[in-house]
Amino acid sequence: MTDAAMPAPRVSPRQLLQYVLDDDLDAALDAGLMDYVPQPGDATLDPRQPGLPQLLAQAQERLRGAWAARERHRARTVRLARRAAEREARRAPPPAPDRKPALPPAAAAILARARAKAGNA
Repeated sequence: MTDAAMPAPRVSPRQLLQYVLDDDLDAALDAGLMDYVPQPGDATLDPRQPGLPQLLAQAQERLRGAWAARERHRARTVRLARRAAEREARRAPPPAPDRKPALPPAAAAILARARAKAGNA
């Protein structure tokens, strides 16, 4: 995306910087911090903050770094969970040899009565 195609922040760079200095990053993001592109003259907007463009660029970079770290952490968590599941699947006991399935209780009772009758006859 070229600089000309980037949307302008929704508030002044001075207000963006104030949000950053107040550690109100949610407000800064809502106001368009990540869309901020330094413009000629931004450094002179506030005589008390001559490094305004640099401070905003640093805040943008810190946020991008934090977001990238969060994404790496999420990917690592997914990767570790997948590996644990694979390891657990390898540890699972082998399937039991083919055995006849257990009879339902009612069928077992009928069979027991039939065997008892056959034994008494």
